[in-house]
Amino acid sequence: MTSTSTTRAGTTDAHGAAAAGEEDQLPQPRSFREVRGWFYNTDIVLFDWLLSRQRKLEQHGDLLEMGAYLGKSAIMLRSYLRDDETFTVCDLFGSEAPTASNEREMRGSYSTLTRRGFESNFLSFHDELPRVLHAPTSVVPGEVAAGSCRFVHVDASHLYEHVRPDIAAARDTLTEDGIVVLDDYRSSHTPGVACATWQAVLEGGLRPVCVSAQKFYGTWGDPAPVQAELHAALRERGDCWLQWQDVAGHRLLLVGADKATQPALPRSRHAKSRDESRDSGSGAAARRGRGAAISAFSRRAAREVLPPVVSRHLARALRGARNR
Repeated sequence: MTSTSTTRAGTTDAHGAAAAGEEDQLPQPRSFREVRGWFYNTDIVLFDWLLSRQRKLEQHGDLLEMGAYLGKSAIMLRSYLRDDETFTVCDLFGSEAPTASNEREMRGSYSTLTRRGFESNFLSFHDELPRVLHAPTSVVPGEVAAGSCRFVHVDASHLYEHVRPDIAAARDTLTEDGIVVLDDYRSSHTPGVACATWQAVLEGGLRPVCVSAQKFYGTWGDPAPVQAELHAALRERGDCWLQWQDVAGHRLLLVGADKATQPALPRSRHAKSRDESRDSGSGAAARRGRGAAISAFSRRAAREVLPPVVSRHLARALRGARNR
């Protein structure tokens, strides 16, 4: 069994995890948006809604993430963990991959991935590390009990031969009504994920709940209740794009929330101020929007009341200030 210490001091093991105090030598994010990774606003909104719903309904179970990169989604997931639950993260963290094709994928796309980077980022937001499986995701069935998880995020290898068993592992570890999230189910560079995802729907009993531009959300339970509640909640918000579609006999909800107000995000211990730690979504977007509106108004006013040569100089100055 692969494990790790859960203290802020860090650990040292055969895989090169951070030694005591080493994480302090790494760049430390002052806000959630400073953590590197591909975790977009629509999925932040969906993760928050689905995990908050589980809390509201008192659905108990552990959390599991297969593939963590530098910890952005893991940092958010940990915020929804109860004291009597376990959060497990499984990743190679740059260690040698089990197959040649997986090794090429690692070197080509994730050459900067290290466990030290993950731990440093995670401990910037939380007091303790999750349970870490520093290994290929093939160890998950032997390390995570069947039926123990209520939410599983799969974002490891994008190769078909690895994604299929990752989805099977997610099914085995989930509770009856648990939610699985599959990353990159439709990207042009990840056809293996797309094939494995829809094969699980057509042949493996996976039932879609909703999809974003990046992630597929599904369950092996009944999706109807969560779908209906999700649609009603997002429609009431008024800042999300929604569309129902039927695909191969399955109803699913398409969701776009790129411009939606973000939920409260985990706060970094390195934030200089509370406002800085929250400057990751709606506040920053609003300030950019106000700035753009002011600039547009200034350009219109310049064209209307100033001589052309002066208005051109003013417009160039405004553009330069906006780009700095």
